[in-house]
Amino acid sequence: MLASSSLLKQVSDRSLSLQLRLDIPEIYYYAVSFLSANLKLTFCNMCEGNYVINYLAARGPKLQNFVIVSLIQLVCRITKFGWFDDDRFRETVKEATDFLSLASQDHYFIGLKILNSLVMEMNQANTAMPMTLHRKTASSFKDQFLLQIFQISLTSLNQLKSEAPDDFRHVPLDLALKCLSFDFVGSPVDESSEEFGTVQLPASWRPLLQDPSTVQIFFDYYKVNDIRVSKECWNNIFIVGAGMFGAPCFCQAQFFTDDPARSQFLSHLMSGTKEILLTGQGLADHDNYHEFCRLLGRFKVNYQLSELASVEFYGEWIGLVAEFTTRSLLSWQWASNSVYYLLSLWSRLVTSVPYLKGETPSLLDDTVPKITEGFITSRINSVQGFSPLLLFVVSTYPRPSLADNSLENPLDSVEVLQDQLEFLPYLCRFKYQSSSLYIINIMEPLLQAYTERSRLPAPGDADELSVIEGQIAWMVHIIAAILKIRQTVGCRCAAYFPYIDPGITEELIDAELSARVLQLISIADTGLHAQRYQELSKQRLDRAILIFVQNFRRSYVGDQAMHSSKQLYARLSELLGLNDHLVLLNVIVGKIATNLKCYAECEDVIDHTLSLFLELASGYMTGKLLLKLESVKFIIANHSQENFPFLAEYSCSRSRTTFYYILGSLVFMEESPVKFRTFMEPLQRVSLTLEATADAAFRTDVAKRAFIGWMRDLRGIAMATNSRRTYGLLFDWLYPSRMQLLLRAISLWTDEPEVTTPLLKFMCEFVLNKAQRLTFDSSSPNGILLFREVSKIIVAYGSRILLLPNGTDIYGSKYKGIWISLTVLSRALCGNYVNFGVFELYGDRALADALDISLKMTLSIPLSDILAFRKLSKAYFGYMEVLFNNHIRFVLNLDTNTFVHIVSSLESGLKGLDTAISTQILKTLFEIILFEDAGNQWSLSRPILSLIMTSEQMFSDLRAHILASQPVDQQQRLSQCFDKLMADVNRNLEPKNRDRFTQNLTAFRHDFRLK
Repeated sequence: MLASSSLLKQVSDRSLSLQLRLDIPEIYYYAVSFLSANLKLTFCNMCEGNYVINYLAARGPKLQNFVIVSLIQLVCRITKFGWFDDDRFRETVKEATDFLSLASQDHYFIGLKILNSLVMEMNQANTAMPMTLHRKTASSFKDQFLLQIFQISLTSLNQLKSEAPDDFRHVPLDLALKCLSFDFVGSPVDESSEEFGTVQLPASWRPLLQDPSTVQIFFDYYKVNDIRVSKECWNNIFIVGAGMFGAPCFCQAQFFTDDPARSQFLSHLMSGTKEILLTGQGLADHDNYHEFCRLLGRFKVNYQLSELASVEFYGEWIGLVAEFTTRSLLSWQWASNSVYYLLSLWSRLVTSVPYLKGETPSLLDDTVPKITEGFITSRINSVQGFSPLLLFVVSTYPRPSLADNSLENPLDSVEVLQDQLEFLPYLCRFKYQSSSLYIINIMEPLLQAYTERSRLPAPGDADELSVIEGQIAWMVHIIAAILKIRQTVGCRCAAYFPYIDPGITEELIDAELSARVLQLISIADTGLHAQRYQELSKQRLDRAILIFVQNFRRSYVGDQAMHSSKQLYARLSELLGLNDHLVLLNVIVGKIATNLKCYAECEDVIDHTLSLFLELASGYMTGKLLLKLESVKFIIANHSQENFPFLAEYSCSRSRTTFYYILGSLVFMEESPVKFRTFMEPLQRVSLTLEATADAAFRTDVAKRAFIGWMRDLRGIAMATNSRRTYGLLFDWLYPSRMQLLLRAISLWTDEPEVTTPLLKFMCEFVLNKAQRLTFDSSSPNGILLFREVSKIIVAYGSRILLLPNGTDIYGSKYKGIWISLTVLSRALCGNYVNFGVFELYGDRALADALDISLKMTLSIPLSDILAFRKLSKAYFGYMEVLFNNHIRFVLNLDTNTFVHIVSSLESGLKGLDTAISTQILKTLFEIILFEDAGNQWSLSRPILSLIMTSEQMFSDLRAHILASQPVDQQQRLSQCFDKLMADVNRNLEPKNRDRFTQNLTAFRHDFRLK
């Protein structure tokens, strides 16, 4: 074991000579002989030149498994690294198959393990091997041996079945899985992603994979083995089955040469899954169950509904899948992650109904409504903690085991809700009329009960009320999801989902559902419910309402929506008196104002509310409409802590910036100086109070929190200034009277990052010349005056922060403030609104002092720390770029040691270039070469080769990304283009090598763009 581990490291060293690598097996033999003096190896007749193989043949059955694994890994690594050096390295496959012919079953499994490890080694990139050589080796191995190895795995599965020992039953399955998962074209698929990828299976594999017995082998092996092995069977069935019709990682539809072959394969796969659905074998195991759901979810990826319906037993199969789906929905605690795949199948089926040709019935009219109702029922039951697992236990299914009942409530996670509700709207809109009636019939009693509870003088049973709120929250989320897809399918809904009675449009049904939620808005904040803002169930309900409003607004609020949605507003006028979108917008803003007033301590609801408010204010038309509403006028005129208590909560202090960004955006739409000054009066009162506070009192928590809030408010307003005029309003309000308060605060609170960070971030926004907003008149000194104030703040902060000792959290206490200061100065220096020659001309030290203290701050940080902290690194190198571009004279006047330190830091920065940045650069260069008419290919080829040499893994990932974005039928040809690109290109930047790469790049561009 020790000898093999040591030699494995040596094998990976590409500097070893060919002869030495050929002799490594013999070296291993002598090492083992030395370590075991009394060991006498009896050599087998097979593989006389490979002592490691001989050792495994002679002693393998008696060795511990970890020793066998180490020896096999050594053999496979030697084989890969010497694949093109000598033909003897390619004999490993034959040597491994010779193990299969020996009488001992132990030898048989050692042979399978060698093949298993060899396939994995060939498919897996190694840092010691250039990526181009790895792809070349893997391609050669695939062409010569992979199909043979896959056939061996199938033969082994046929022979072994239940005869193999329990510990070895998974070995042939692992081998088959590795063969099918091989990276055939150099574009590996992320298995954690649900995106569809494609593997180009070689044409020589077609007869084997089209043979029905191939899939049947895995079904048979699944039936006769226990749960541990059956999990592996599902992986293979998933890959073979889905691979034949385009699920994640498989071959294209053209793999089948004729329609009968496609139909025969589909029929066989459906037959196998039908039998599992009938017997329920193995589905009590969660992993098996999950993989089975994944397989069902892929049936509609590449086969048309007409092809599924043409299978003889389609009716029985679709009925079993519907029954299985319904039971899965009711078992929400156990199958919550698996249901996603089942719903994806049904959503694709229903959206394919309009394209179903001929007289073949889809049989979805009866099954889909039941599934829709089952999902809604399961969500309602989940609120009560009701566990309908017993419904899953019928005669055909064993009892599933649930290890952990403490599941996270989906209502607390936006991401989980999106996953669970992604496909349901398509099912609802398939039979929209009946589905909407079902939803309304559930919603009406809940609303009635909730309304009655609001009128009670006392809370009563709080748990029961929480259940009602949770159930209503689920119904609101479901309605919101239904409205959401209207934005994607729009007017096509009628074509997709035609099952609606004449005279009843989808818009009218949307109105009926929306009316229930809009009615809820008026109930949720009245009576007893107005006292429940601290309750978690009430917060969940209000978050659901906000999501509904967001989706409803995108579809039905706005000038264009108003004219195209007359039926909806007519129906809402009849039901609730909401006759146009302006009245409706007033209801929405009223809910926003109520949330901001009442949820003082719930940061989550505040953030959701502000997100909706920001979305409304960001649109030009909706922003203008908001200014007409009395509720918005009230918010703008009364934005104090007394009216909005969340402004006084320290936990919600970050939300203040968003709040004032929204209000600032609305105020600046009118660009009225009078309205702006009126709007700023509450902030002016805060500043006057702080200015009047003595230094001793200024260090108290009351003053501290007031100043932090003031800074966050001003930053939000500064973010809203997007024009020269609006910025001028804020500048005139701040300068010069209130700039002294900023300087005083940073001088007294240097040791408190809670104070300095908001202040410096405000300055960072205030000096940013976005949209040319900092364009002063040619005779105005405002640009110079602004820089002088920036210099004072930077010098005051830098001169004090350098004197403070380093704490345990050095980033939070020092580095964060320093990188923000560097960003402030960089933006001020390159903002193009200051004539810096004025400072030297008049002997003003503002520029010199700012540059001096900023340089001292950078020199105080070890280079290793600069490179370790990403934001600090970005600010540092950005600052250096500004210095070298705009103030090179200052740099050249530095002493030698300082200059050398800066240049060294730049060198280290280049060597440690952020992978994301270098990847983006390489991607951009390739896109220019491939998709644009670039006449400077020679110039572009130089940095491309340098970046590839920097990280071949980065190049490999980019290659996979580009291939995945191309049509499926072109991917194999384009993969060969990439192989030719790096042909005969060495790992160096010598002129001859660069020229060779340039020539390859020119040919690559020509071949890649051929159709």
